[in-house]
Amino acid sequence: MGAMRSDHLFLSSSASPLTRRSTLLAALAALALPASRVAAATSSPGVWPKALQVPGGVARLSLGPAAVRPVAYAGDVPLLVLGDAAEWTAIVGIPLSAEPGEASIAVETPGGRRTLPYTISPKRYSEQRLKVEPRTVDLSPEDQARYERERTHQALVMATLTEPPHTQVLRMRAPTPGRRSSSFGLRRVFNGQPRNPHSGMDIAAATGTAVVSPLPARVIDTGDYFFNGNTVWLDHGGGLLSLMCHLSATDVKPGDMLKTGERLGEVGATGRVTGPHLHWGVMLNRTMVDPALFLDA
Repeated sequence: MGAMRSDHLFLSSSASPLTRRSTLLAALAALALPASRVAAATSSPGVWPKALQVPGGVARLSLGPAAVRPVAYAGDVPLLVLGDAAEWTAIVGIPLSAEPGEASIAVETPGGRRTLPYTISPKRYSEQRLKVEPRTVDLSPEDQARYERERTHQALVMATLTEPPHTQVLRMRAPTPGRRSSSFGLRRVFNGQPRNPHSGMDIAAATGTAVVSPLPARVIDTGDYFFNGNTVWLDHGGGLLSLMCHLSATDVKPGDMLKTGERLGEVGATGRVTGPHLHWGVMLNRTMVDPALFLDA
């Protein structure tokens, strides 16, 4: 339910001064923002992905009721829209490179096109310094050419857009058991050289530990990549993708259909790594977002 606006504030005379003050501040905050922004800034319990409107996070924006599914865009990239005729919600991946402040999406319905604003809050991510093989930081001409070929290919994979998933609750299962050894968004420094922030969740586990699909999925790509090692890309529908990297073994091929919890490979230490682990990435509207927002804990 959207936030309600009122020109009058009613406070119980029996409430404590602290309670009355907290209630008043909350009500004033609601009055200061359009209802759509208040609704977008909150996340209800039992809803996945959880809303966290920061760089690398997810915005859940109510599109209201409509007889048919609205079409929504971030720039020119289609967004995942879930719901039913009573209420539709746009699930928006926010890039790690996004500047805090005002942002918006475009929404198209049979009644026309409109802009829906939301606010991105700042978030500071920690820094991580790693020592890796020098050849994986200062690339040779041959490795640079390989990386560029792979980047072009994976850009096509990341543009995959199929029908939205049937479920409205995108609660994911952790793809492998283990300790989360490196958090999403870390600013990474390899051998003293700054590189792109960490765009996934690292889960430390022994080589050979099973890796499973976090949601029903279709395998859309497998390969051995320079940085990512043995990799599997999964399509969960509507532009929601998963990426599994550094595998020691791959048990699937493009076109395979997987159920939640179905095995796709094994943890390994292929590609640019400091030890065996799974790098798990989640992508929304071609944007890597924090996988923790899709987990129960």
